Amino acid sequence: MQYVKLGSTGMDVSRICLGCMTYGVPARGAHEWTLDETAARPLIRQALDAGVNFFDTANVYSDGTSEEIVGRALRDYADRDEIVLATKVHQPMRSGPNGRGLSRKAVMTELDHSLRRLGTDYIDLYQIHRWDPHTPVEETMEALHDLVKAGKVRYIGASSMYAWQFSKAQYTAEAHGWTRFVSMQNHYNLIYREEEREMLPLCADQGVGVLPWSPLARGRLTRDWDTTTDRSATDRFGGTLYQDGDRTIVEAVTRIAAERGVPRAQVALAWLLHQPTVTAPIVGAAKPGHIEDAVAAVDLVLGDKEREELERAYTAHPVAGH
Repeated sequence: MQYVKLGSTGMDVSRICLGCMTYGVPARGAHEWTLDETAARPLIRQALDAGVNFFDTANVYSDGTSEEIVGRALRDYADRDEIVLATKVHQPMRSGPNGRGLSRKAVMTELDHSLRRLGTDYIDLYQIHRWDPHTPVEETMEALHDLVKAGKVRYIGASSMYAWQFSKAQYTAEAHGWTRFVSMQNHYNLIYREEEREMLPLCADQGVGVLPWSPLARGRLTRDWDTTTDRSATDRFGGTLYQDGDRTIVEAVTRIAAERGVPRAQVALAWLLHQPTVTAPIVGAAKPGHIEDAVAAVDLVLGDKEREELERAYTAHPVAGH
């Protein structure tokens, strides 16, 4: 495993981040395909054994049970001081007033709940899951800064939004002497590259680490275009992200993978890891082979012609994932 600094911070993270939305109690979430604790723990252990030290979850994943499963596994298998643990806040956790969003009340309340579920005293990377148009950005940034100063959070990050929104948040923090975001978790893969227009140049300029979610396009880059899985059959959100013309990119991945004699997932992840702004793709793993492919991709070097072939068929997409 290779390790790099997260953005301009001094914190070391593995080049693969294990995305933990895959783990949770199915009956307590919107995802029927999640793995329960018995199935999840060996995968978390495998990731640790492979050198992964970076784990990403969210309060909303499976109604909080993802945090509970991840917290218990890491407590049993890892040294907390060596782990970089990330979670998120914003999405609805309960009905009624103050059950979602980025108000001071919501941010502080949900952090305490996340700390309890994860069984830890602090979060290494606390991320806003989306932009909140209903809360002043000053309120959100000051609340996050106060959590850092209280020692409950080490660093803060953001996720899918427009570049002008991210820039506004960073400027607001700087103007008040508050903590700035050190990472951007955004939708970025071979099929969806709209982030290259504004967000990635902004992150490069500001020294912000990029943590792409859905780096394999919900598995589209790992299988024949018309193939369905248990997850894809019920993934309503994922069904809105891509278009039929994207199959030509999948075909390019298939050709290069065949020439290299490696799985398609390794080629798609290797392309992403070649992008200079990318710190660590957030990879979900439901099978041991998913982790094996992600780890192998770190050392897979693609040639210039291979990268050109992978990129050639891309066409503009509507903004998706915000």
